[in-house]
Amino acid sequence: MLGQDVARAAQLSGHEVVAADHATLDVTDSAATHAMIGREIPQAVINCAAYTDVDGAERESDEAMRVNADGARNLASAATSIGASIVYPSTDYVFDGAKNAPYLESDDPNPLNSYGTSKLAGEVDTAALNPQHFIVRSSWLFGVGGRNFVETMLGLAADNDFVVVVRDQVGSPTYTAHLAEGLVRMLDTRAYGLHHMSAADECSWYDFAVSIFDKAKVDCRVMSATTDELARPAPRPPYSVMDTEYEDAIHLPGWQDGLLDYLDERA
Repeated sequence: MLGQDVARAAQLSGHEVVAADHATLDVTDSAATHAMIGREIPQAVINCAAYTDVDGAERESDEAMRVNADGARNLASAATSIGASIVYPSTDYVFDGAKNAPYLESDDPNPLNSYGTSKLAGEVDTAALNPQHFIVRSSWLFGVGGRNFVETMLGLAADNDFVVVVRDQVGSPTYTAHLAEGLVRMLDTRAYGLHHMSAADECSWYDFAVSIFDKAKVDCRVMSATTDELARPAPRPPYSVMDTEYEDAIHLPGWQDGLLDYLDERA
């Protein structure tokens, strides 16, 4: 999902792009990763490979760690070997949500679930192995290239009169095309380090669902529930909105603008 949008954004910006999917490169294979990076000799590597099933990671924590941490380590090491920079998209789920205010880059992470733990491990390994690293935390991604909350809601609405969505988890839904443009812009800077880059403004999953049906002109009632009532396998942070403490940060459009752009692209 993010990878497709990053490849497109990079091409539109005039970059020569080599886009490798899982069939082309298994990033958990260190030898294969070093061989491909050594063959292509890119100036930058953007690591969009990830295990993103939050509940699945609770059942398959070793697999999530293998992709999100071991794979990140392989790519960062391979990029370092040829002097290339590395971009590692990460997640708001590295935080526990107890702050009740937007998280900044200087806030200490404390993941509640295996997915967040594996992404944090990928951050640490990427930073340790490549000094030219951009670690970019974003949140609640949705885009036309893969499964996402918007498609889930629209799919449920096609077969049901109502849906039930949690109201006590708040974040910033981020359109992957907007994030991709931000990541590509960041490549032209030397602002190596940790960055927060998600959609402006915040909402709950319930608010997001209501807006989806409103903007898509779909007649479906949204009922709310608490996280405890829905009892998902992986715990989620109740509040994972992020902000940045950098004056020259790259800011993305608001989540409602992202939703409208997504629906236009989808159509």
